[in-house]
Amino acid sequence: MPKEKKKEEDKDSIYKDGSSFDSVYSVTKDNEVIVAKVKDAENLVFGWANISIMNDGSIPLDWQGDITSPEVLEKAAYEFVLLYRETGEMHEGECKGQLVESVMFTKEKMEAIGIPAGTIPEGWWVGFYVPDNEVFEKVKTGKYRMFSIQGTARKQAL
Repeated sequence: MPKEKKKEEDKDSIYKDGSSFDSVYSVTKDNEVIVAKVKDAENLVFGWANISIMNDGSIPLDWQGDITSPEVLEKAAYEFVLLYRETGEMHEGECKGQLVESVMFTKEKMEAIGIPAGTIPEGWWVGFYVPDNEVFEKVKTGKYRMFSIQGTARKQAL
C-alpha cells in the first residue's frame, strides 16, 4: 500500500471507506481457482495462489497437469515471501504488485487455529496490492481471473 500516514479517522480500518470483504473463495466445478475478492478502493486482490488438496479431499491438477503436495507448496510459499514478494503482469516485465498477505493453510495449521476439517482447501492464500491501474482494471473486469505462481521444480512420477 502507499506509504502515507493514516488519518485519525482511518485508525480502525485499513480501508478508506471502512468496509470489509464479504466473500471467502471461489473454485469452479472444474477445480479452476478464481480471484476471490477485489477491493476496488484500495487496489487489493485476494485469492488462492495454489491448492494442494480441495476441501472435499480431491487433488486438483494445475494448468500443466501437475500436482503440488502441501509440503512442497508450503516451502515454495515461504521462499516467495522471503525472496520475492512482487508480481509482474503475466510473469513478464517490471513489478506491478506487492504481496500484502500470505497464508499457507495446511491440515495442521487449520486444526491449530480451529478451522474444522473440510471447511477450506489445503493451499496457499495470497493478497496483492496492485497500484498499476491498468493491470488492476484487468483483474476487475475478469481478464485476469486467477493467480499464477511461477517457479521451477523437478517432476516426480507418482
